[in-house]
Amino acid sequence: MDTFDVVVIGGGPGGYIAAIRAAQLGLKTACIDEWKGADGTPALGGTCTNVGCIPSKALLQSSENFEQAGRHFAEHGVKVKGLELDLKTMLARKDKVVKASNDGVAYLFKKNKITLFHGRGSFASSANEIHISGGKDETISGKNVIVATGSNPRSLPGADFDEKLILSNTGALAITDVPKRLGVIGAGVIGLEMGSVWRRLGADVTILEALPAFLGAADEAIAKEAAKVFAKQGLKIETGVKITKVESKKTVKVQYTVSDSSSKSLEIDRLIVSIGRVPNVVGLNAEGVGLKLDERGFVAVDGDCRTNLPGVWAIGDVVRGPMLAHKAEEEGVAVAERIAGQKPHVDFNLVPWVIYTTPEIAWVGKTEQQLKAEGIDYRSGSFPFSANARARALGDTSGLVKFIARKDNDEILGVHVVGPFAGELIAEAAVAMAFRASSEDIGMLCHAHPSLSEAMKDAALAVDKRALNI
Repeated sequence: MDTFDVVVIGGGPGGYIAAIRAAQLGLKTACIDEWKGADGTPALGGTCTNVGCIPSKALLQSSENFEQAGRHFAEHGVKVKGLELDLKTMLARKDKVVKASNDGVAYLFKKNKITLFHGRGSFASSANEIHISGGKDETISGKNVIVATGSNPRSLPGADFDEKLILSNTGALAITDVPKRLGVIGAGVIGLEMGSVWRRLGADVTILEALPAFLGAADEAIAKEAAKVFAKQGLKIETGVKITKVESKKTVKVQYTVSDSSSKSLEIDRLIVSIGRVPNVVGLNAEGVGLKLDERGFVAVDGDCRTNLPGVWAIGDVVRGPMLAHKAEEEGVAVAERIAGQKPHVDFNLVPWVIYTTPEIAWVGKTEQQLKAEGIDYRSGSFPFSANARARALGDTSGLVKFIARKDNDEILGVHVVGPFAGELIAEAAVAMAFRASSEDIGMLCHAHPSLSEAMKDAALAVDKRALNI
């Protein structure tokens, strides 16, 4: 039986990064992953690379290009005649982007001398023996085991995924013809991004959200601005929805009630269900070795990602906290370093959130709603992209930047952005908050002109009512 210092079960963002960091630290490392490409060969990268973050961003970019050519190029003096959609080529490009990412991870495994076992990993007779099935059945031993098995899409009761009419994120990324009418249940990251892709390509999209408010996790001002822009684009969003019945034959019929208890129905050609994800522990044999799960089915861990079993750790979507690829990566690095005797730290308050719609939505830290609930005194300042020179030059002036700072010492508590390249701009806020900067610190920094980042500077100055460009 082969013995390793570290065995990682799962090759997604958390798992492959944990394996790479462990190998960098001189630990003999193996990773077990069952994802397969179209040709049956290993496809490292997990849900994120294969049917999540990477392919969705490829389609978002392609569909945005299509919409820009059809609706906005003329504003720039660029006239397009005979515009047509080649969806087959668009999907093939998406697959090519995915393959490049798969190959990139495989290269990093070879570079760092990580042993890859292609198959499903599960605990064998003890927590340090891992059985691999699905190809060549074998068992290996690990002094330390990192569970990084990720998550699966949550299905709607009475509406199981068939990936033809009722779609998970997997099916939503592979629709071979643009549906005339598309329904989406869930106005979270996946729902908004996939709804945006198919709306741009010509579908009439309706999103049904159970929560009474749109984007309840985001700052209220940002959510309101985003909802206004999406409505202008033609994305129909209903909140306070309770699904009562879903029927699928040649089309899909959704019956639901809204906040005033009135009944409604929606008939669509396809339905995307994006109501969250569940931890992937099926087949892990957690019960057999006594690995503790919490009441929601997540692997129970402490603040350092240790499980109740000696030498067994768990990270990413399969444990508590936000189901985000970059959160999983940070936990993976931290666990590898803890195994090596180091003492790293992951601050969940500094994990940024990004929704890659147009406009993009991003935030890090606390919202006004959270601060009010916690009784923390604060000041806030906002700056609209309509007053930013670079945004005007781009022709994309929707949205705003909002800074929230502690009232007594001006420490930044949260930054929220809706607008062009919000996902890139939010990194400055994360760095500032990591070093406990004040809003004045950001306001005093020289930002390039013209740049979108100047909106960050002006919003920071606006906390003290000192914004220079409005």
